[in-house]
Amino acid sequence: MRYEPSAHNPLFSRTRRSFTESAGVRHRRPSRYCRHRLRPVVAGRFLGADLNAMPPIPPASGSTIRFENLTLGYERHPAVHHLNAEISAGSLVAVVGPNGAGKSTLLKGIARELRPLEGHIRIERPSGGLAYMPQRNELDSTFPVTVFDMVAMGLWREIGAFRGLDRTGRGRVCAALDAVGLAGFESRHIGTLSGGQLQRARFARLILQNAPTILLDEPFAAIDTRTVDDLAHLILHWHTEGRTILTAVHDPGQVHRYFPTCLLLARELVAFGPTAEVMTETLLARARQLSEAFDEHAEKCSLPEAI
Repeated sequence: MRYEPSAHNPLFSRTRRSFTESAGVRHRRPSRYCRHRLRPVVAGRFLGADLNAMPPIPPASGSTIRFENLTLGYERHPAVHHLNAEISAGSLVAVVGPNGAGKSTLLKGIARELRPLEGHIRIERPSGGLAYMPQRNELDSTFPVTVFDMVAMGLWREIGAFRGLDRTGRGRVCAALDAVGLAGFESRHIGTLSGGQLQRARFARLILQNAPTILLDEPFAAIDTRTVDDLAHLILHWHTEGRTILTAVHDPGQVHRYFPTCLLLARELVAFGPTAEVMTETLLARARQLSEAFDEHAEKCSLPEAI
């Protein structure tokens, strides 16, 4: 990808203006972080096209994920029961279901934040690892960190705990912020951002993580429709690169609009397949019935001797 200073690139300046307007950004002087940065030429394409500062991932390079009689839960009370399914490498899957259906629990299990009570999660993991973005309410926005520093954490795998950012690293952080329409926000504290701006910053961090497998928990919750559309197109771009993406989504319209495949949960698997075949009134009603019938006082599961 070519990089040119935006002052001499009217194509990029015009495209960048539409992104920054949707993020609520006015023209700002370059911050001390990104004063000399180079900006990507996008030639009018959708948000995310050719904006990743890192080399592109080869097609079909995401992970294959298998669930084998998987049960996940908290304090030995199951939240997802006996799940069997396989997510093919390079899939873009919406994880859907009623409130309390186990969507977030499943993503936490894949991310290794929860140990299975029973069964296995098999991940054929290529180099590059896995990126997991939990729900926004799990982020402490009062923590005194700037937008630049939060996004720079996406380079943790590369630079580790004790190395600082060099000029190239700083340029990559700035390019990622440009890509999501947050140029000029580098020195802002995250607590001053709106919900949509904060999600854009979190997606900028994902850009830098450059992982072949991405887990997103309710990334579109409580943000404006323009930001939803921008971030969804970035997800679609990652899909074209062959990444495996699982996204917990609550809005049926967003599911139909952006996701070709659905996994419908109601603490157990209800259906898995093409969105048009899964998001039917019959199957959604079945999911609601199963969720409502769940017994919060069910017996605890015994832990297996080995996972």
